Amino acid sequence: MTRRHFGGGRLVIASHNPGKVREIGELLAPFGAEVVSAGELGLAEPEETGTSFVENAELKARAAAATTGSPALADDSGLAVTALDGDPGIFSARWAGPTKDFDYAMRRVEKALDGFSDRSAHFVCALSLAWPDGHVESFEGFVHGTLVWPPRGQRGFGYDPMFLPNGRTETFGEMEPQEKHAISHRANAFQLLVDGCFRR
Repeated sequence: MTRRHFGGGRLVIASHNPGKVREIGELLAPFGAEVVSAGELGLAEPEETGTSFVENAELKARAAAATTGSPALADDSGLAVTALDGDPGIFSARWAGPTKDFDYAMRRVEKALDGFSDRSAHFVCALSLAWPDGHVESFEGFVHGTLVWPPRGQRGFGYDPMFLPNGRTETFGEMEPQEKHAISHRANAFQLLVDGCFRR
C-alpha cells in the first residue's frame, strides 16, 4: 500500500501537553518538521467521540489540519487489561477522574481485577497524520506486560508504576526514561509512522 509522505515544513501537533509536543518535535526534527502545538495556536480540543484509539487520534488530527491548513499529527493512547475486556482502554484518562488522579485510577484497576488470576495487559498508542484535504495515515503500536500491585516507581506517568513489560524486572515507573522510550507503545507506533510517512 502506498503511503502519503510528509514533505517538510510546519507540522501541527494536536496536543496541549508541552512535554509530549517537545518529545515529538525532537523525534521528527531530522525529517524537516517545524513543530507547533495546538496549545500554542489556541486550538480547541475536539470531543473524543471515537470508539477506538485510532478513531480518536484521527478525529483530533483531522480537526487540527482542517483548522490550520497544515498537516497535523495526533495520538491517542491508553491501557487495555485483558481480564477487564480491554478496559479502561480509550477511557484510560477518564478512569483517573476530573483531577487526573492516576493513583486513584490504578486503585480502580486493581479493585476491578479482584478475583481474576489473569493480570496481563498492554499499552496501545495510535498515531494519526492528517492533511488539510482530509487524507489521513494511521499507525498503532503496542507493548505487552502484566500488572503488579502495589505500584512501583516514581518515574513515568499514568499507569506506568503498575505496568511490568514482558521480559523485564522493572515497571515503567521504575525505568530510566530512555529505557522506557526504547520499548514503549509510543516508540513502536513512532517507528511505524516514520517508516511509513517520513522516510523515502
